[in-house]
Amino acid sequence: MSSQAEIVLKPIGVVRTVAVGDEVKDKTRISQIVIHSELAEALEGVDGFSHLIVLFWLHKILDEQRKTLKVHPRGRKDLPLLGIFATRSMLRPNPVGLTLVELVKVEGNVLTVRGLDAFDGTPVLDIKPFDQWDTAKDARVPRWWTKLENEKTQPS
Repeated sequence: MSSQAEIVLKPIGVVRTVAVGDEVKDKTRISQIVIHSELAEALEGVDGFSHLIVLFWLHKILDEQRKTLKVHPRGRKDLPLLGIFATRSMLRPNPVGLTLVELVKVEGNVLTVRGLDAFDGTPVLDIKPFDQWDTAKDARVPRWWTKLENEKTQPS
């Protein structure tokens, strides 16, 4: 298969949430992932995990936005202009979202989760259980990232 081959993905489910706009960024917010009923059997055993990695398609990103190659992190001009692969920007050639969520409960084909930063109707591509293999012991980040994290913890 060539590197230019088309890849076709089919959603495994959909996000259900009442959050709108920036409310989806609230990591305490509860939402649901409704897995297609024919895939419900694939959820067996997922309830043994406290956290899941959710991959989803950022369906509100326009084709024109997918051509963006450089951004200022979080749109802030005081931070360096960087290639999108050095950021968590949603503007990407393939707008795949990835979020670590807490699994609250499983009922049939519905996962109730906390911390999913996706809009109602967002197609879910995959879910994977989170474990210690997903943690990097000596991870490092650039200064601008540390600046943003420090700003989160400072009182306004």
